[in-house]
Amino acid sequence: MDVSAVSSSTNASQSIADTASKKATLDYDTFLTLLVQQMKNQDPTEPMDATEQIAQLATFSQVEQTIQTNKNLESLLQSSTLNQAGSIIGRTLTSADGTISGVVSEVQVYSDGLIALLDSGEQVMVSAGVKIS
Repeated sequence: MDVSAVSSSTNASQSIADTASKKATLDYDTFLTLLVQQMKNQDPTEPMDATEQIAQLATFSQVEQTIQTNKNLESLLQSSTLNQAGSIIGRTLTSADGTISGVVSEVQVYSDGLIALLDSGEQVMVSAGVKIS
């Protein structure tokens, strides 16, 4: 099983979110610049439709807000995963098939889930069917 550490996943997703945020800001600023230029250079006999301008501005604003919401959700998910990892340390874990059991001494957090390291040295993926008591 090939898994990536959460720290690299976190850094990658943070980098993507930052890039998307910067790009949205750039596009938003570019839109405003174009809008001002369009207003300065419009034909006085056929002025721009104000409703269309407002609709375009609202669309760009929604994109920017969506990017911010996604960043906040990613942060919340990371926090939830770390809380879950911390809560199983010291507890008894039994694998889904019942073949491996032991006290959790360490938890490794990966992008696709948690792996519990038992006091016996065995590793168990924390997933559906795993019993924690």
